[in-house]
Amino acid sequence: MLKHGLLTLKLLEIGMKKTKFGLIAALTLFSSSALLSTASASEELTVAYFLEWPTPSQFAQTKKIYDEALGMSVKWVAFDAGTAMSAAMASGDVQIAFSQGIPPFVVAASAGQDIQVVDVAVSYADNDNCVVRENLEIDKSNAKELEGKQVGVPIGTAAHYGFLKQMAHFGVNTSSLKIVDMAPADGAAAFASGNLDMVCGWGGALARMKEHGNILLTGKEKESLGIQVFDATTVSTQWAQENPTVLAKFLKVTADMNAKYAASGATEMLPVIAKAAGMKTDATKDSMAGFSFPTIKEQLSAKWLGGGTQQFLKEVGDFFVEQGTIPKARKNYDDAVDASYLEAASKL
Repeated sequence: MLKHGLLTLKLLEIGMKKTKFGLIAALTLFSSSALLSTASASEELTVAYFLEWPTPSQFAQTKKIYDEALGMSVKWVAFDAGTAMSAAMASGDVQIAFSQGIPPFVVAASAGQDIQVVDVAVSYADNDNCVVRENLEIDKSNAKELEGKQVGVPIGTAAHYGFLKQMAHFGVNTSSLKIVDMAPADGAAAFASGNLDMVCGWGGALARMKEHGNILLTGKEKESLGIQVFDATTVSTQWAQENPTVLAKFLKVTADMNAKYAASGATEMLPVIAKAAGMKTDATKDSMAGFSFPTIKEQLSAKWLGGGTQQFLKEVGDFFVEQGTIPKARKNYDDAVDASYLEAASKL
């Protein structure tokens, strides 16, 4: 569902060793991207988002509330993976990525791409996971039996990070797996056709995956292992510095929509959100039941942008280095998070 003309990262059927080199190639692409277009306040703003990933912001997206608040046209472009969002920001095709996963952000930031986390879009430990084919009868008690199986994973995403952490926890040798890079929707379709033994993804695609298999760990079990699952609003640093008011207003609208939804706004908002997400209303309601949307006050606390997010970025970066997924991590990710725009939004 990527729009034509946008840069995509598509690593085709690969084993773990090939995955390593594929991502390194992608990192080279990120770090060598020298030209960033910077839309001014008078131009169109382009925002990346996911279909089948319902959030209160999509009510404002559909109702043109962002356009009105920002005084400019806001174009929303659907992506199927956070890695492609990073690439689109590097090329200047996108200025804001809404609900980008932390792992793809870390991959790009570690490669030297100048992007920043400016907002916590959604926390969702139960809405991002891996599913094992039902007839294999594999669960957390015998997960080692996954070795030698074929797995569909969207490489470089939160689902990929969670997959690696779960496999490390169970002692599964990932080099024995046949890993295929697949967007969640494609993975769900292949899984339904019986072409994969295990598949990982999120949102509506995850719900379809569960129709044919079982998860290994619940959201709470994953969190107990240190597998945090949340998405961020991320931006090109240069664009944000040149358009701080636009960004603050964007974050304010997002926060207002989250507050509206929390204050019994679901009845009015759900049908609109469902349509924007490309989902049925009931499925949208079920998906959002597994989401939490931190308030601005919560996001500015030590748990999130006040230090917790920076620490988690470092943990993900170091883990990816340990796994051979990226060549190196930053010494720290303090400058990869900027809470000043959210602070400005809190005063609007």
